[in-house]
Amino acid sequence: MDVVETVGGEAGIDLLRDIELDATLQFGEREMFLREVLELGPGDVVELDRHVSEPVDLVVGDRIVARGEVVVMNGNFALRVTEVATPQLRLESIRCLF
Repeated sequence: MDVVETVGGEAGIDLLRDIELDATLQFGEREMFLREVLELGPGDVVELDRHVSEPVDLVVGDRIVARGEVVVMNGNFALRVTEVATPQLRLESIRCLF
C-alpha cells in the first residue's frame, strides 16, 4: 500500500507536509574492525570510500532522496542539490515512519 493511499490520496499528502524528518548527509562509508573503532583517538583520520569530488547523499529514512555538493552557509555545512530522486522515491523514504 502506498503512503499516499493510507492517508486518503492526494488530499492526504497535505496532512503529511508538516511532519519533521531527520535528514543526514552521507559523505561515504568504511567497514572497520571493532578493534579499530576501540583504538580511535583524537587526531586519527578515517578514510571513506568516496572521493572528495563526488557528490554526497542526502538520506531520509533509509533512502537517498537527493545528491549534491557540500558547501558552507553561515558557518555550517550545507548541501547544494544537484540531483533529486523522483517524488515517488522521496515519499517512500518516509514509509518506515508509519
